[in-house]
Amino acid sequence: MTGYHPEAYLHGLVRELCALPHETEWAEFKHNNSDPQTIGEYLSALSNAAALNGKASAYLVWGIEDTTHEIAGTAFSPREAKKGNEPLETWLLQGLTPKVDFRFYELTVHDRRVVLLEIGRAFRHPVRFRSMAYVRVGPVKKPLKEAPERERALWRILDVTPFEEHVAAEHVSSDKVLRLLDYPAYFDLLEQPLPADRDGILAAFVDDCLLRRCEAGGWDITNLGALLFAKNLGHFSGLKRKAMRVVHYRGAGRMDALKEHEETRGYASGFEGLVAYINSQIPSNEVIGQAFRKTVPMFPEPAVRELVANALIHQDFFVGGAGPMVEIFDERMEITNPGEPLVDTLRFVDTPPKSRNDALASLMRRFRICEERGSGIDKVVASIEAFQLPAPIFEAPEGFTRTVLFAHRPLSEMDKEDRVRACYLHACLKHVTRGYLTNASLRERFGVEEKNKAAVSRYIREAVDAGKIRAYDKTAGKKMMKYVPHWA
Repeated sequence: MTGYHPEAYLHGLVRELCALPHETEWAEFKHNNSDPQTIGEYLSALSNAAALNGKASAYLVWGIEDTTHEIAGTAFSPREAKKGNEPLETWLLQGLTPKVDFRFYELTVHDRRVVLLEIGRAFRHPVRFRSMAYVRVGPVKKPLKEAPERERALWRILDVTPFEEHVAAEHVSSDKVLRLLDYPAYFDLLEQPLPADRDGILAAFVDDCLLRRCEAGGWDITNLGALLFAKNLGHFSGLKRKAMRVVHYRGAGRMDALKEHEETRGYASGFEGLVAYINSQIPSNEVIGQAFRKTVPMFPEPAVRELVANALIHQDFFVGGAGPMVEIFDERMEITNPGEPLVDTLRFVDTPPKSRNDALASLMRRFRICEERGSGIDKVVASIEAFQLPAPIFEAPEGFTRTVLFAHRPLSEMDKEDRVRACYLHACLKHVTRGYLTNASLRERFGVEEKNKAAVSRYIREAVDAGKIRAYDKTAGKKMMKYVPHWA
């Protein structure tokens, strides 16, 4: 849904719509027409028209004369309306593909009843109702396939408009912008002094595409601005599901949740607090090896930081009803984000950086929250090796990307899959630093004494047999053998 608006906002919106010289492609006026099929078709047509016209929302208003735009009142009641035995709103939602945001509002204007339907713009795909896409051509609603020029234009817009450029809140006053966004955090992260006046603050936000002028007056807050600096993502209805959830479980399964936390602040302004909260929930562990002999957090803080940043930055924002999540179990932690990875999970360590959210990634780099050099996963693997933990798993369950970190286990308790994965990632890490996996380097990684190098040789053979690594020079002597990833 598009979220609740205060009464004063709705009255102002109705006045602005009535002041339009004529119906537009993104605004339609009705008197008492309450046919569910017709409403569903308008949901599709107006949503697609909003995207074509660069609007964050479209509107269908009952109780307004469509020629004079005078307030006439309406008998239509969306709360009481049904299709068969099903509530109208539920029936409409089930017929939409994809599920676009919409909400009915009922209000009284000049002692007459008015119903306002606010509809979110199309994204990623044209909105269809009961398998048919519609569009407005001037004042006329028609199937999208009957307007091929509009269809091509809509697809071009949907293909090239990044999520960050969409509008999270439109027609917002200057004062409300400063109430909704954590502007001091922006200047703190850039290590810049706070401007002396409001205009300087707003100008800086405009320069970084966090804000732009609204044609109807005031400001439009972009998704980029809200995602990074919202004081509460819940105040932006299209983004509230994008808040990071942290769930702490008892045991190894998801049956018994001990605690759940949702970080509602923007990704940039709330990042340090989010990472601190996650680290506070991670148990401590006794790690005994060449590098450590003391009580330390179960997972290295650099790894947690990098993986949380990656989950926020590289998620697919167009995946509806899903957001990034951190799940903490007794012996592992899973970090998941919507969207399949842009590169093969086996090549996370060596692949140059790619991002589906360029503007977001660029600003997060400027705030020193992430890097765009492609070294984030390298740091994760390196810190895991320094802690002598089992190698992480990078996987891509359908429509998602997930990283799994494991608590410390003695080498004797790691199975063959654990050892092969560790050998492969160690070889990848060595390769990106122009080095090689050797028996000595793997002994150091596992914390194995030299007298047990025969066991490490066996682990290397397991990885070779699994096709994960290969000998750099097969003719080299046994003691001089070096290994690289299979793709090198």
